Amino acid sequence: MKSACLAAVATSAVLLAAPASAQGVKIGILNDQSGVYADYGGKWSVEAARMAIEDFGGEVLGQKIELVTADHQNKPDLASSIARRWYDVENVDMITELTTSSVALAIHELSKEKKKIDIVVGAATSRLTGDACQPYGFHWAYDTRALAVGTGGALTKAGGDTWFFLTADYAFGYALEKDTSEIVTANGGKVVGSVRVPLNSSDFSSFLLQAQSSKAKIVGLANAGLDTTNSIKQASEFGIVSGGQKLAGLLMTLAEVNGLGLQAAQGLVLTEGYYWDLNDKTRNLGERFFKRTGRMPSMIHAGTYSATLSYLKAVKAAGTKDPDAVAKKLKELPVNDDFAQGGKVLENGRMVHDMYLFEVKKPSESKKPWDYYKLLATVPGDKAFFTAKESGCPLTK
Repeated sequence: MKSACLAAVATSAVLLAAPASAQGVKIGILNDQSGVYADYGGKWSVEAARMAIEDFGGEVLGQKIELVTADHQNKPDLASSIARRWYDVENVDMITELTTSSVALAIHELSKEKKKIDIVVGAATSRLTGDACQPYGFHWAYDTRALAVGTGGALTKAGGDTWFFLTADYAFGYALEKDTSEIVTANGGKVVGSVRVPLNSSDFSSFLLQAQSSKAKIVGLANAGLDTTNSIKQASEFGIVSGGQKLAGLLMTLAEVNGLGLQAAQGLVLTEGYYWDLNDKTRNLGERFFKRTGRMPSMIHAGTYSATLSYLKAVKAAGTKDPDAVAKKLKELPVNDDFAQGGKVLENGRMVHDMYLFEVKKPSESKKPWDYYKLLATVPGDKAFFTAKESGCPLTK
């Protein structure tokens, strides 16, 4: 009996210690699937990753590609617990999406410790490739700096030279307010005040009254997901726009515009890294995604597709899943897919690509379903994002 037990323990140890190559290639989508960001990323990002795996052929280096998913509920401790189990027990090779900056920063640190690749798509803070950068961490789609340059820079240059911020009270909101404030002041504008708003608020009245009384020309919404749509709806009730102030959705995607509807969202200026109707490549991804889901992808969904595909291309090019070799290839290979064309990954892990300044169409201007944006300007990637040197990433020193 004793020898049988010892044999069982030994067998378990061998299984746990089996090389990752024996387990196939496993990718994890860790995001908010039930809360304030469920529409922003959620199950739609999972579907986008599944599309990328299918487009790649379902296997790499002769190994099956497996996708696992979990809902982190916007809780860094829960996310860390899931990611640790994925890394230590389930042999997950790469985690992506990672909505919510506080979550992404926590997983970024864990990935560094475990020497595992993470590619952040849904979270915004530019710290991920700045002071918090690490050798195995990457940031796709957008960040707070790119949003600030696009929306903040454009509105300030257009005469919106006084700003008041409604800021999500966690890492993302702070970073977005900071980066936008710097762009506003660099363009001759002034920040007259701000207020911090708890995540997943239902009542924005006191915060909107402060914004209204500030008399700022621009009320910057440094929030996202349902928090953005709810604050815009309630701003309408308070007559903020009809009173002469302009709302700036500093992080809005197609999902939020769709949730608001064109009647409520018309005239909003926003910055995204992808729009389905930009060109033939973006339309290809958008239309295929629509056939699967009944909706067009936002930049988070399309960015998750690109991040997953780029990881698999890097594994193939490296000829191994070894994280050091894969990270090296991720930084060497250009990003040319249905999300971004001419993209490149910097030494700090930042994927640089063009960003786009859009205005939401009036209902009368929309000619077909999901025809929501008109392009105001293209912001070149090297203008939108920090250079590796500017980012403050210790890896670049």
